[in-house]
Amino acid sequence: MHLIELYKSVQGESSFAGMPCIFVRLAGCNLRCSWCDSEYTFTGGKPYTLEQIEDELAALFPCTLVEFTGGEPMLQARELLPLMDRLLAKGFTLMMETSGERPLAAVPRAVHKIVDVKCPGAGSAANSFHLANLDALTGNDEVKFVISDRADYEFARDFIREHGLAARCGHILLSPAFQKTPSPLRTADNATLDPRLLVEWMLADGLPARLSLQIHKFIWEPQRKGV
Repeated sequence: MHLIELYKSVQGESSFAGMPCIFVRLAGCNLRCSWCDSEYTFTGGKPYTLEQIEDELAALFPCTLVEFTGGEPMLQARELLPLMDRLLAKGFTLMMETSGERPLAAVPRAVHKIVDVKCPGAGSAANSFHLANLDALTGNDEVKFVISDRADYEFARDFIREHGLAARCGHILLSPAFQKTPSPLRTADNATLDPRLLVEWMLADGLPARLSLQIHKFIWEPQRKGV
């Protein structure tokens, strides 16, 4: 497997937000979202054996919450899925952030999938979600929409309603997009959409979703990596 970085921090998003978490960031991505904050993962990375990854995770004990992220982790599914089985057998709690562009049916059901359905504001990555992956969702899973503007919000709202998303997964997350070149200030001014405006839309529509802010960008400077 090719990794960009492996480190311990706190979970910045999802229903696990605020919990200590080990991040295993995989190299490579086949999408190019307009608001991407992880372009440094597109190429490069360092090769690791599964045993080397397990050893690094063991060294960070007692933290046993692990998120596989990227890039796009499912580009390395051939190695990643066996590693997930091994870590689950050892008692780790696993998360994976994925675009849902790649098939997810083979991912172990115990893994908490955070599936990022791309809205129009994602640019060339929009509409890349593989609809068959709706059948792979479980109550452990969360579906996330990154919202840049009203058009993105309406896309997410209609997708949630059309596909009965609230009955398919555990949580639905709406996250304001962040500027690609944020200021060092740890404030919501770096968001491209005011979170308060997004909340007002959610409340007006009675949307069964949760506001999700990337809290690591409020704890540390927004452009900082490895946190």
